[in-house]
Formats: sequence, C-alpha cells, structure tokens
Amino acid sequence: MNNLSRSLWGILLVVIGVVIGLNSLNITHIDIFFEGWWTLFIIVPCFIGLFEQDKDDKKGNIIGLIIGIALLLGVRGIIRFDIIIKLIVPFILVAIGLSFIFSDGIKNKVSEKIKNTNCDDLESIVATFSEQKVNKDEEIFKGANLDAVFGGITLDLSKSKLEKEVIIKASSIFGGITLMLPKDVNVKIKSTPIFGGVNNKNINHKENKKTIYIDAFCMFGGIDIK
Repeated sequence: MNNLSRSLWGILLVVIGVVIGLNSLNITHIDIFFEGWWTLFIIVPCFIGLFEQDKDDKKGNIIGLIIGIALLLGVRGIIRFDIIIKLIVPFILVAIGLSFIFSDGIKNKVSEKIKNTNCDDLESIVATFSEQKVNKDEEIFKGANLDAVFGGITLDLSKSKLEKEVIIKASSIFGGITLMLPKDVNVKIKSTPIFGGVNNKNINHKENKKTIYIDAFCMFGGIDIK
C-alpha cells in the first residue's frame, strides 16, 4: 500500500467517523446504511486499489469496480436488478477471456522467455488447504512452479544461489504466495489477476545482472514479492 492509497483509506475512515459522531449528537441525520450500502465493500477497495502503484496489473480492480457500481445502481432501482444478475457471469467470463488473450501482448519479453523454457522440469511446490514454507539458503535455485489453492506458500530465496535468469510460475487461487528475493536481482512480471493481484516491493536496479521472470495467476488470491 503506497502513500496515496493509505491516505485515501485514512480520509474514508475520518469521514465515516465524523458522520457517525455528528449523527450521535443529532447534528446530522445521514443514513450510512442506505439501500445498497453493502456494495461499498466491493466498490471502495477496488477503487482505492487503482491507486496502488506497487500492483503491476489492475484489471481485477477495474472489473470489481464495474460490478460493484452496477450492483449499487441495481439495488437503487436505476438499472433493472434482474438484468444485472443475468449479465454478471457473462461479463466476468468475457473480461477473463480478454485478459488471457491480451496478457501476452502486455508483457512480451516475459512471455517469450517463459514460452522458450520448459517449465515442466522445474521444482513443484504445492499447498492445497495447507501451508508450505520453503527455504533455499545457500542452494542453487533454477526456478519453480508454485500452486497455492486455499493455502499459502512462502518461498525464501533471499540467500539462495540463482542462475543468471530464473523463471517462477506462481498460481494463487483463494490463497497466498510470498516470495522473498535477493536484493541483487531484477524482477519481470506477467500477471493475470482475477479479483486478486501481485504486490511487488522488490526494487529493480539497472546494474543487477540476474533476472527473475514471474508468470503470475491470481484468482481471489495474492502474490507478495519482497
């Protein structure tokens, strides 16, 4: 979370606090539980997520924001709610399909590197309804396939011995993946987020001679890169 998104959350909490306080003193009578108020739990996080600069892809936030606004308009009677319900699933499927189709065009270099590498030979780390913590201190790391499904994976590469170029394929579905990387590497990411995303805190430097290519897929999950 960067300074702008943190400030937006702060402003929101201050406004809510002031409104509740004024209502309690009978100075104002603002109904914060208006019809359709629950849609704000979709709209607000997705809107603020658009301003988080450390997220490499914001398609999930845009999709969530559109759905949240559509639901609010439906509840308020501005748009027929039954039509919105019928169109939500097709809209999500179309958005996901377009994401798959155009994602390679967004990160061409990363995509080409991944396509030219046989990822089937990479180490596989899986966490399904469980948690995996893997430490690669002083080990030679050549890449990995990470799959977290309703579970969590922590991969510590901070003290590992990396090849000049390494590929990590990471899939997080209703789960979370944390990658702890050395400071002397560049990180290149191709991300496909569906109500999730990649949070990259690793700072790239031109003088770094090693590169980690990350092919990330997030569905109701997240990947943190430290």
